[in-house]
This record gives sequence, structure tokens and C-alpha cells, in this order.
Amino acid sequence: GGSHALGFLMGAIGVGALIGAFYLASRKTVLGLGRMIVLASSVFGIGLIAFSFSRMLWFSLVMMLVTGFGQMVQMASSNTILQTIVDDDKRGRVMSIYAMAFMGTAPFGSFLAGTLASSLGAPGTLIIGGILCIIGAYIFIRALPGLKKAVRPIYIRLGIINEASIGIQSATDLTVPPE
Repeated sequence: GGSHALGFLMGAIGVGALIGAFYLASRKTVLGLGRMIVLASSVFGIGLIAFSFSRMLWFSLVMMLVTGFGQMVQMASSNTILQTIVDDDKRGRVMSIYAMAFMGTAPFGSFLAGTLASSLGAPGTLIIGGILCIIGAYIFIRALPGLKKAVRPIYIRLGIINEASIGIQSATDLTVPPE
């Protein structure tokens, strides 16, 4: 019945999130997490859209696993980057503002989703949510080069990026004009 299916769907989200957490825990560095945020946000959005069309429990379970993975990887990657780039003496304040912004906006999102679902239905609301996630990923990937440029000096100072490797990369990017 309905309550059993709901329990399995919620469990699938949790399993997907756990897989995402294990994946992130296996990473050796924060480098590449910006791209991971884009990918995970897109996976989450696509999972929501696909779930909205599902009428089969097995497919719904797979899509909830995918969305759980995407949500965990996006949230944990954002959190990790933020904690890495913030100075130790400001980390508590910055993370409390981050948590307040994240948790403080959740009721508004729930209210909006409920309002949309009452007029469009749950599938339509999920499609809109998925599309918004994909648009957010697109906006973020467009901003990523500027963010990388701003974060690079912090990563060098922290020893995450080796300055010698930056010099080698810069040298290989140089072009010599023809004689």
C-alpha cells in the first residue's frame, strides 16, 4: 500500500544520500568540488523531473536514490568548500549564517511547493523544482571560473594547490609567436 511505498521511497533517498556521503568521504581533496556541485545539482534536478513522470515503484525507487545522491553531494560539497576557504577565526560565524540561510528558507520553499502542488499537482511542482535546480546549476557553472579565480589564492595559501604546479601549468599555456 501507500504507506509501505512511501517508506521505501524515503529509504531510497536515504540510501542515495549515504552513497553520496561515502563517495565524498573517499575523495582525497577539495579540488573539483565546484564541478561536482554543478553535476550533483543537475542530477538532483533530472531525478526530480524523471520521478514526476514515474508510475512504477521500482523506477520511483531508483529516481529517489538518484535524487538523494545528488542532494547529499551538492550540499556536502558546498559545505566543504565554504568551510575550507573561510579563516578559522570566522568559520563558526560563517557556518551559522550559512545554516540559518539554508534552514531559514526551507519553510518558505515548503510553503511555495505546497501552494504550487495545490494548483499544478505534485508532478508539475516536481518538474518546476527540477528545472529550477538545472537552471541553478547552469548559473553556478557560468560563475565557476570567477569563483575559482577568487579561491585559488586561498587554496595556495592553505597548500591545497602547489604553487610549482601552477607555474608548470602557466608555462604550458604560453604560446610563442611565430618567428
